[in-house]
Amino acid sequence: MSTVSIDRVSLRQVNLPPKVLRTDAIQSFVTQETILLTLHCSDGIEATGYAYTIGTGGSSVVALLKDHLVPRLIGRDPVNIEAIWKELFFHTHATAVGAMTSLALACVDTALWDWRAQSQNLPLWQLLGGAQSRVPLYTTEGGWLHLSPEELVDQTLEAQAQGFKGAKIKIGRPHVSEDVARLRAVREAVGPAFELMTDANQGFNRAESVRRARAFDGLGLAWMEEPLPAEDVSGHRQLREHTTIPVAVGESMYHPMQFREYLEQGACSIVQPDVARIGGITPWIKTAHLAETFDVAVCPHFLMELHVSLCAAVPNATWVEYIPQLDDITTSRMHVADGFAHPPTAPGLGIAWDWSAITQRQITYLEIKAP
Repeated sequence: MSTVSIDRVSLRQVNLPPKVLRTDAIQSFVTQETILLTLHCSDGIEATGYAYTIGTGGSSVVALLKDHLVPRLIGRDPVNIEAIWKELFFHTHATAVGAMTSLALACVDTALWDWRAQSQNLPLWQLLGGAQSRVPLYTTEGGWLHLSPEELVDQTLEAQAQGFKGAKIKIGRPHVSEDVARLRAVREAVGPAFELMTDANQGFNRAESVRRARAFDGLGLAWMEEPLPAEDVSGHRQLREHTTIPVAVGESMYHPMQFREYLEQGACSIVQPDVARIGGITPWIKTAHLAETFDVAVCPHFLMELHVSLCAAVPNATWVEYIPQLDDITTSRMHVADGFAHPPTAPGLGIAWDWSAITQRQITYLEIKAP
């Protein structure tokens, strides 16, 4: 029986600029506000979890943690991950389900799983199931909406030469002909065997999503991501009935039950849970296994340094998304070989934080302990 307790908790916010200009159909990625939460436990283990925003809300997540969630962790046994997640979720029920609460929960939950994996001396992916030792990798560090067809071709050819097995291209230019021209230029350059994913970032209405999907027919697309607002489940089902292109959703969902609704209605072909936005590893794993019962693949959004372990843990994860963002505050990188992402072998999350770099960059630092 565990007799460990959480003695104190550290909170930090570190803002990380994107490596390249990132634009899509509805927004720009301004900065990654990275919120780090570290559990200091009585067994000597220090376990760190994290979440992020793409430019706004970071301080609000920190405030929710500081004022409402972290004080409830002090003195708790970190082994009771499920009980803690449920208690914190209902403690914030007036603000759930939604991005701020889920991001705050993710900070806590990923730290708890880091503790559990460290305490068991296992890497996270093996602790959670160890389903596969490598996962195919596609890149999203390119393909942005502001790029010309020529720039897209050059970037995608470079990615292909580097060994990536696919690349994502943003769609949502003012006229469908522009999207088609961009995609066709890239397809002709890379050939039929290289996978091309597309992402509309919820930029279309129902009629336009069907129109564009029909215009993309014959380009061999791996999927059409977030074609419609995430709230429009029946619209996605309608689109699936009008296209053979797989429909992918998930980065804008914040609870497993939202994925259940899509799966029950046959409104998606691929689910893309984001471990930070869904509220942590606990709900992410539930969503992955739920999708498996519908024979639906999991291809998570962003956070590759954590998702590589989660994808390796489950049998139905088919892609890891390459989009680096933690390089400046870590001393280890996700291991990539021959177009595959390989999960780390170190116990815990397998992310080696550079605390010196974090201390230099942090704009917020708080410590919370028993009064």
